[in-house]
Amino acid sequence: MSLPEFTIRLIENKLTEYCDQKIPPHARDQIKLTYKINGNKVNLIESRPYHRDPTTWTETPIAQIRFDQVTKKWALFFTDRNSNWHLYDTVKPSVNFEDILKELDHDPTGIFWG
Repeated sequence: MSLPEFTIRLIENKLTEYCDQKIPPHARDQIKLTYKINGNKVNLIESRPYHRDPTTWTETPIAQIRFDQVTKKWALFFTDRNSNWHLYDTVKPSVNFEDILKELDHDPTGIFWG
């Protein structure tokens, strides 16, 4: 099920600011942080120039944030080497999207930012 339009706009504003703050301006020709919203899922994506052809950019999923319509909470997920998503249970689902972004930024396990 898709998110309401108002919620999408709020999430877009928060994620645009998050992505802009995460990557310093001088590095943006070598790395980009973007997001895609699909239904109730928000994917955070890192892009870098492909080493054999710098005009082509490759995308690597960093995290997925899902909204549960029943509980009305956001949950954070990480991907494994086989591109399967798993619940990141170090932080509990939250009604506040920013709580999830804070945990993602803090990344105490190093699973998102290494």
